Amino acid sequence: MPIQTMKGALRIALLVVIFFAGVWSHSSGLIDDFLWYLPDVQYLMGEHIWLTAMSGSLAILVAIPLGIVLSRPSMARFAESLMQVLNVGTTIPTLAVLALSMSFLGIGTLPAVFGLFVATLLPITRNTYTGLKGVNPALMEAAAGIGMSPAQRLFKVELPNALYVIFAGIRTALTINVGTVPLAFLIGAGGLGELIFTGIDLYDPVMMLSGAIPTALLAIVVDALVAFTAFLLVPRGVNPARA
Repeated sequence: MPIQTMKGALRIALLVVIFFAGVWSHSSGLIDDFLWYLPDVQYLMGEHIWLTAMSGSLAILVAIPLGIVLSRPSMARFAESLMQVLNVGTTIPTLAVLALSMSFLGIGTLPAVFGLFVATLLPITRNTYTGLKGVNPALMEAAAGIGMSPAQRLFKVELPNALYVIFAGIRTALTINVGTVPLAFLIGAGGLGELIFTGIDLYDPVMMLSGAIPTALLAIVVDALVAFTAFLLVPRGVNPARA
């Protein structure tokens, strides 16, 4: 079966599933139950987005320069050792990182942002380092041959050729971040985790899904936005999607 025909069949099947799911939800009163929690979802989603934006932005601002520093020849001896130190943030469960943050910074937004920042740091740093180290040596030799300084080679040759890999790290990190933010509720930072964990405690599936479904949708939206940004910014010869 041709690929286009398969895609068309999958779209039709998905629409049929969505249609019957909508009919069932309406007839069972599930939609009305969801609408009951809509004001809470709107407020808590704002907190969720703010936590993601703060911790993710801090991680990007720290991780990309750190990856650049670690990729320099003078740091070759220490790069992997320092990367293993950053790996602690992903080796330790995120809930434990948040608990440790709470021990030092108290309860609320500050420890949540710090814990999420630590958990998000490694993928971006690793991909920045890997992307820069993976630049074709012939390009670097050509850039040096025409008299480019190390700074010019970094900004005009290395970073443009590493952008696709760097964006892949950002995309992974932010998507994981969105899915991890619900844990921040456990240390008093708010977010959609309030509906998820309260729904579990009260054995209220509708309340739980009112937090879980928007979290999943938000992760999909963030992933799509980062992918679209990469499509616009990554040079045509580097981005496989624009080849």
